[in-house]
Amino acid sequence: MDAHLYDLVLLDLMMPDRSGMDVLAEIRTRDRETPIFMITAYGSVEAAVEALKLGANDYFSKPWDNEKLLIEIGAHDCAAPPGIRKHAPQARPQGTLQLPQHHRQERAHGAHAGPGGAGGLQPFHDSDHRRDRHGKEIIAKAIHANSPRADQLFVAVNSGQLPPDLLESTLFGHTKGAFTSAVQSKKGYFEVADKGTIFFDEIGTIGPETQIKLLRVIQEKEFTPLGSTGPIKVDVRILAATNADLHQLVKEGKFREDLYYRLNVINIALPPLRDRKEDIPLLADYFFTYYCRENGKYLDANGHSILRFQPEALQVLMEHSWPGNVRELENVVERAVVLATDTSVPIDVLPEALLEANGIRLQRSEGSPLAPDATLFQIVNDYERRVIIERLEQANWSQTEAAEGLHVPLSTLNQKIKRLDIKIRKKGE
Repeated sequence: MDAHLYDLVLLDLMMPDRSGMDVLAEIRTRDRETPIFMITAYGSVEAAVEALKLGANDYFSKPWDNEKLLIEIGAHDCAAPPGIRKHAPQARPQGTLQLPQHHRQERAHGAHAGPGGAGGLQPFHDSDHRRDRHGKEIIAKAIHANSPRADQLFVAVNSGQLPPDLLESTLFGHTKGAFTSAVQSKKGYFEVADKGTIFFDEIGTIGPETQIKLLRVIQEKEFTPLGSTGPIKVDVRILAATNADLHQLVKEGKFREDLYYRLNVINIALPPLRDRKEDIPLLADYFFTYYCRENGKYLDANGHSILRFQPEALQVLMEHSWPGNVRELENVVERAVVLATDTSVPIDVLPEALLEANGIRLQRSEGSPLAPDATLFQIVNDYERRVIIERLEQANWSQTEAAEGLHVPLSTLNQKIKRLDIKIRKKGE
């Protein structure tokens, strides 16, 4: 591999003919300089550590976050291809939401402390912290978007995702040669987010050494990259969220008391979704845009989703009790994006279990109801089958006319009819 031909390498771990780890090792025997980012759907801490030992600069799990990927590319000072730096998110991220009025009023009281402000977001306890991950990050993004720092970077850090040594390198950066796999210098998130905001999800999981360094950043407004002897000054607002009882962790000696009080300046409790249903349309719009981008469809010129729930579908969502909290709503919207055939999403796209929980049973076009544990593949096939049958009925079972109405070639429609075992009726039946 000629280092002069490539600015960076995005390398998948799972490939048809060989392992991405093998390719990574081979590249590094020829080229120690070109930044390499591993991307995989089979993410784990062990794989991340192995990739970094072999010389990868960083590691992302599918589906990755484009904003974070561009931040990392910028952090490595890559000689990026034309357009990469230009499109790195220096302004307000497209996914950022505007706060409802009651949240704006909370911001007006001023959540600030530390380098550029440290605020605590401490949601209600939940046995599965992943349920509210997006909910917490949405609120954090909204605080950032409605602050004087809105035109600077917002960087989210999942504090419990990486072991302490990788977390420290991610936050504070390192110099070339600071450790075995440090083939070039890398900026940390604090340096990249200077004048912006850093959001720590699950702040209670960070280790003692990182806690000490984080406290220094808050108090002194400076940090020292791994392998460096000179401190770097920064001005960063810190937002932190946790499902753990930090006060109890302090009592147990697992979290520094001085750091706790530095972070716990303004405490915002995030109630369960059933207690803040006015946020459902806002969250739905956010998830629509997120998954429309991921699927590459139903986006306007500015990269925002044009999908919307029909009034009757939205009414069901507003009346639902949401036992699965924000995560359940996210799954409902993701399903809607996958199954949508129009920009106006009807009620029959909602999960059958959700409809039945709210006393609604829809008449299905044909076939028996799906099992409660149906896979996404089965759900998609079932919905596609019903849509095709409906269009065929509207076209009086003219396959040519139905294909035109669905904007697909006749051959494609015929293949789907065969695959989905749709019984064709004669015209007029």
